[in-house]
Amino acid sequence: MPQLHRSAAALRIGGDTLVPEEISKHLGAAPTYCRVKGETWHDENTEREYVARTGQWQLDAADRQPEDVDGQVAEILSKLTDDLEIWRYLARNFEIDLFCGWFKEGSDEGLSISPKTMAALAERGIELDICIYGPPIKP
Repeated sequence: MPQLHRSAAALRIGGDTLVPEEISKHLGAAPTYCRVKGETWHDENTEREYVARTGQWQLDAADRQPEDVDGQVAEILSKLTDDLEIWRYLARNFEIDLFCGWFKEGSDEGLSISPKTMAALAERGIELDICIYGPPIKP
């Protein structure tokens, strides 16, 4: 089976009481993106104003083409603490997931995730959240 065309990945932590600076302090890294509940921002593309429904802390990995989810997880986790007590605390108090966008270019593409990667996510209480995007429609 051919390898999946491209992958995107981001660690996301969310919750109503989330304070981004505290998450950064616990994990030892700054986020790519963060918001506190109730924060407003203006989207320049749509010219709309939005209000954050909950707090969010997000750390992105570089997109990979072809996909390399194992590499993306390693990239993200290498920037963060290995202290599992901190991860357990975060998992008890917030929602944590690894969002993966998987992009197909053909009809028969796939990927594998190593046991090492799955174990690293599981021991930190990180849920895997996957969105699969089909190949572009040809006219």
